[in-house]
Amino acid sequence: MKMTGAEIVVACLIEQGVDTVFGFPGGAILNVYDALYKHRDKITHYLTSHEQGASHMADGYARATGRVGVCMATSGPGATNLVTGIATAYMDSVPLVAITCNVTLPLLGKDSFQEVDIAGISMPITKHGYIVKKVEDLADTIRKAFRIASTGRPGPVLVDIPKDVTGAVTEYVPASPSARRLRGEGRRYSDSDIDNAVEMIKASRRPFLYVGGGAVISGASEELKKFVELIDAPVCDTLMGKGAFDGHDPHYTGMIGMHGTKTSNLGVSKCDLLIAMGARFTDRVIGNPDKFATEAKIIHIDIDPAEINKNIKVSDAIIGDLKDVLRDLNERLEPQHHDEWMKQIMEMKKKYPLSYNKSRLTCPMVIEKLDELTKGDAIIVTDVGQHQMWAAQYYTFSKPRTLLTSGGLGTMGYGLGAAIGAKVAFPDRQVINIGGDGCFRMNMNELATASRYQIPVIEIIIDNNALGMVRQWQTLYYGERYSATVIRDKVDYCKVAEGLGCMAIRVTDPSEVEPALKKALSSGVPTVIDVVVDEDDKVFPMVSPGAPIEKSFDASDLEARGGKA
Repeated sequence: MKMTGAEIVVACLIEQGVDTVFGFPGGAILNVYDALYKHRDKITHYLTSHEQGASHMADGYARATGRVGVCMATSGPGATNLVTGIATAYMDSVPLVAITCNVTLPLLGKDSFQEVDIAGISMPITKHGYIVKKVEDLADTIRKAFRIASTGRPGPVLVDIPKDVTGAVTEYVPASPSARRLRGEGRRYSDSDIDNAVEMIKASRRPFLYVGGGAVISGASEELKKFVELIDAPVCDTLMGKGAFDGHDPHYTGMIGMHGTKTSNLGVSKCDLLIAMGARFTDRVIGNPDKFATEAKIIHIDIDPAEINKNIKVSDAIIGDLKDVLRDLNERLEPQHHDEWMKQIMEMKKKYPLSYNKSRLTCPMVIEKLDELTKGDAIIVTDVGQHQMWAAQYYTFSKPRTLLTSGGLGTMGYGLGAAIGAKVAFPDRQVINIGGDGCFRMNMNELATASRYQIPVIEIIIDNNALGMVRQWQTLYYGERYSATVIRDKVDYCKVAEGLGCMAIRVTDPSEVEPALKKALSSGVPTVIDVVVDEDDKVFPMVSPGAPIEKSFDASDLEARGGKA
């Protein structure tokens, strides 16, 4: 059948199972928006307040569901406003397709009004990028974009379409989307790779598992649980790996790294075999690479061969989808027992528990109460900073895709948009964004999106009148010179929230925490809770940048050293 390019875009989205799109229109993309209007019974479009919000919403939708998120923007500044969200998705391996439209073909390369080379700009932060100059190529290009975004190591793909291509007419032949994932697809490892790993596991006396975001992406939670039971080893996770392994399990030791638990950091430093699963040994995890897990042989399991030996030299590697690899390992492994090692780990957990000041209002207090009231079953979203680390520490994640956060890029302003995307995907689940006041300021205009569509997300602002994590570093490493980190001013976040159509609650005392959370959780409307806390609260434990991870310290250690990190 004959269709315009714009109609082909929408037909291909429907073909790929897309029912939700986030975006903001403009002149160059008007043909596509006209086609969306005609098919609004099949695809729901959410108009955001800013294009960056659209990319974060698509990201949150994708992380929560495991499906490809879709965002749209017009040419020029519309397209460039997507860039931060695209980079966020790229760093955290999130499947996303960004569709932009550009000036017409005769105007390309002539500095035309609202022209920008978005394919070139986004090249380093996408798995692939296209500019479609022939309408005949459009359908296949969009299909390729979805396939690339969702297979192997997922990531964002950009498709840029000149306006006259969206208006041109060609024959459209429908096609069925290929299966997203088949077991063994792209398998790069051999039986001998599995056998070698099994022998290393059998020889180990102090194994430790280090679980990253790849375990969530792969959907390997059940296989991981069985693997842990088979080898009887402690398990730590990264920020991105939260929920892949049940945080209530006695084998679990907490997060690893700069703000990880002392048990995880010490355990990894003392183990004789470290098995890294879908993790990339980021600097926030390993600290000083020359002193990371020096007593251990390391097995690295990852779908992306580029990650092997990139940051840490490993003893052995298995390149493949973690779900497949774990199934094969589990088939070959007999139950192992490491009673003495697990006893040492349990003693560490008792000796080094997470703790905070419970005599006054703090962020950990709010998060613990939230965990209690939601029974750990909510989708927790965060922005970036102290509150992000506290959420990782004090909310107990037992299921994958229940923590959505910007790990690799560390994008302030990510959380509210991502929370809206997740709530759109799962309207019957509680979705709560935890953000600092500095983060909230960046994209708080998306409250208008939440109220426009009556999307009942909850935004908890940890309001310390400061850029808390930066201030913490200035306290510890910059002689308390608080350069540009104090944000005391006349902004009233509750009035802002109400002005944007949301319910608002202010909390200034511990006794107000539970009533405020209960009210927000039962309200059924978008709600902001402004929690006023002390500007000098700090996240502990902490590892100084460049230090070995076993050298983590807390408030008592600081006091013993005279306040010096």
